[in-house]
Amino acid sequence: MSTPVPSTSSPISLPQEELKADSYLSDLLRQCEAARVVFRTEITGWLQELRQIAAYGVAQQKLPQKKDEDWRFTDLSELLAIQFQAAGKVSVDPEAIAGLQLPEAAQSRLVFVNGFYAPELSDVSGLPTGVFVGNLADLPTKQSYEIVKYLGQQEGAKEVFTALNTAGLGDVAIVWAGENVVVEKPLHLLFLTAVEKDPILTQPRTLVVAEKSSSLQIVEHYAAIPTPGCTDFPQNRPYFTNAVTEIWLEENAEVNHTRNQRESGDGFQIGKTAIAQARASRYTCNEINLGAKLSRHNLEVYQTGEQTETRLNGLTMVDGEQLSDTHSAIALTKPFGSTDQLHKCILGDRSRAVFNGKVFVPREAQQTNAAQLNRNLLLSNKARVDTKPELQITADNVKCSHGATVSQLEPEEVFYLRSRGLNEADARHLLIDAFAAEILERIPVESLRYRLSQCVACRTD
Repeated sequence: MSTPVPSTSSPISLPQEELKADSYLSDLLRQCEAARVVFRTEITGWLQELRQIAAYGVAQQKLPQKKDEDWRFTDLSELLAIQFQAAGKVSVDPEAIAGLQLPEAAQSRLVFVNGFYAPELSDVSGLPTGVFVGNLADLPTKQSYEIVKYLGQQEGAKEVFTALNTAGLGDVAIVWAGENVVVEKPLHLLFLTAVEKDPILTQPRTLVVAEKSSSLQIVEHYAAIPTPGCTDFPQNRPYFTNAVTEIWLEENAEVNHTRNQRESGDGFQIGKTAIAQARASRYTCNEINLGAKLSRHNLEVYQTGEQTETRLNGLTMVDGEQLSDTHSAIALTKPFGSTDQLHKCILGDRSRAVFNGKVFVPREAQQTNAAQLNRNLLLSNKARVDTKPELQITADNVKCSHGATVSQLEPEEVFYLRSRGLNEADARHLLIDAFAAEILERIPVESLRYRLSQCVACRTD
């Protein structure tokens, strides 16, 4: 492990003759430079080097296109038609976000606006000793020197959008639980965008470190500052959120992670969540995608030790012209690991969803148990889903299964409910709500579970 050395922050400079990125990507890179902040002394040198390497990696790449297999079903042309400017720091009235706060996390809440830490909106006074929840600039000295093992070190860090986020690294939400620390309260990480008339770019970043035998419960929430009326409706104020979250679980650690993507109807979001699990660790992700005009979430799990457990639960509900893409990859590399994934999509009107789930079981991962299922409910003849579950197995003593279903509401089920006194609309709503409830009921925070249930019910009215 190298030790960060103090140095003065300097602009990102790249050898122009080696740049290969297209002009759009180059412009985004310049915006990253415009949004950079000055780090604290202890880690300035190492972080500047990290940003510089990432910027150079971005400059060597091009934005993905539909001819790229992993982006075959997600067209970025609408995003590329908009020129984004780096978002600035703004002040927000606490009353404006009161409706987004969770009562269970009243004293364990961290808020970022436009990617900048907002201490006046945050409150972490209710946390026990042994856990740090705050901004990178406030990280204790001990963890500052250890952060070089974690920040920007996950597999897939060179992927173009992830590297773009690292190149513009500024404020970072840090959750760091020490050995044997158990945090009972949910930790609410709230990332907000103050939508402006001109299109803006924000790049939230999160790092979670759960040391040996620690236990955490995290709610990661992306949204726009609420405006009058439902934010689902486009207001011709586009913005782009490029988010990255890195989670490290050491031996016997446990993290229950809820990711709620609720961007406004004009928002674009590209998100990456990368998880590394050591021996006997347990990770659960409850992923909810309801917002954004176009969203893409890359969820990547790397089991690096024996007897690890991974649970992935997902619900995507889109309508109108929305497009939501979920790409997951789970790599089991040691024996006795297990993974269980259930991802559901509900699609109305002309919306589209994409699901691509990969599970890798190499020869070393003997006696593992992997299950994956993608279920899709189409509420309109014009809605479309592209689903592609994948299993790549070379081990010979494993239990693995995967599958996908695409269906519409069954007329017999609607008829049965109508025969019990419900009208047509109520019967349909009851069936849709029940389809979503299987995922929502797995969210451990009661108030959030209730709000999301209300939101699903509202969309089916």
